Amino acid sequence: MDRLRRIGFVPGQPGTPASYPLAARIAGRFGYPLLTRLVATLSFVLLLFPVVGPPLRAADSLVRYEASHRAMGTVFTVVVYGSNSDYLEEVTNQVFQEIDQLDDQMSNYKPGSELSAINREAARRAVIVEPRLFKLIQDSLQYSRESAGDFDITVGPLMKSWGFFKGQGRLPSKSELAQVLKKIGYQHVKLDASARTIQFDTTGIEIDLGAIAKGYSVDRAVQILRDNGIKVALISSGTSSLYALGSPPGDHGWQISVRNPLDTSKAACVLRLQDLSLAVSGDYEKFFKLGGKTYAHIMDPHTGMPVENMLSTAVVSLSATDSDALSTSFFVEGPDAARHYLDRHPNLTAVFFLPEASSHEFKQVVLKSSTTKLPADAFISLDCH
Repeated sequence: MDRLRRIGFVPGQPGTPASYPLAARIAGRFGYPLLTRLVATLSFVLLLFPVVGPPLRAADSLVRYEASHRAMGTVFTVVVYGSNSDYLEEVTNQVFQEIDQLDDQMSNYKPGSELSAINREAARRAVIVEPRLFKLIQDSLQYSRESAGDFDITVGPLMKSWGFFKGQGRLPSKSELAQVLKKIGYQHVKLDASARTIQFDTTGIEIDLGAIAKGYSVDRAVQILRDNGIKVALISSGTSSLYALGSPPGDHGWQISVRNPLDTSKAACVLRLQDLSLAVSGDYEKFFKLGGKTYAHIMDPHTGMPVENMLSTAVVSLSATDSDALSTSFFVEGPDAARHYLDRHPNLTAVFFLPEASSHEFKQVVLKSSTTKLPADAFISLDCH
């Protein structure tokens, strides 16, 4: 049985049932602990190096091939089944090449990326955008409109103000936040679909695709696998997003565990997924502590403050792009507002992990779309305890 290790976890020591946190606690340059996103994968060694696993023979004589690759500040992992290991390696390399190209295009950390050029120029002139990136920005603005701005790709200046852009956590003053908030708002991004251009209506706007780019990259990876005849695979982008393509031999769906947000030795939910995606957003992913208070990296675009009263959110959908974006917007808006979105959009499952009065307890809220009509091959089972 192939099993994706718990999101946020790595395998335990041999002979013990415990698992250890996958997202390693590290010290930032400012001296406070951070959690950096690492990949939920099948082999601990893949957490450390972009390695290629040897092909294994599955029960029904299919070959299992596994490889990992660093990109977008995380580790992407592909586990794939087929009849020829050399072919599986070739296709997996195509996937990683595509992810590298997307990183080069969409990174706001790389001055030479297309996104960085947009951020520099779009306040002064209309900038022509590559078609697929233009479509992703279009979709991002649609998520923003439908979430009343809870999902907002213009949070770049906020991430910098709070120090998350460079991993140097800091507490901005109220006056600084007031100035930064003038630069936040998806309404400042103007698209011309006929000319395929983007322009900002004021200076200081910066797009940050961090809440959607990894899910989008997973979807692009899935398309490459399907175009090359691959029917069974698991693709993950760190602890952010994954897609379960088909089912491993002898199983009905890929078994995936979502970590308990308060106890890294336990799973909060166990899922089986086939032809579906999962994304998780959590306040434990990247944060700093100051004056006894924890400040997480997921921002409320309306207040300019890190979101409080939410531990993590998990979203299952047909698209990793959807799951990635919605796990962020649901984290910001909470279950009450999310219900309205689920009433209007089919085929979604969302799990909210909310803090209780006791710091050692949390409650779960599981919500589903009012309408569910999954494709014939798609399958989900969910057990939260």
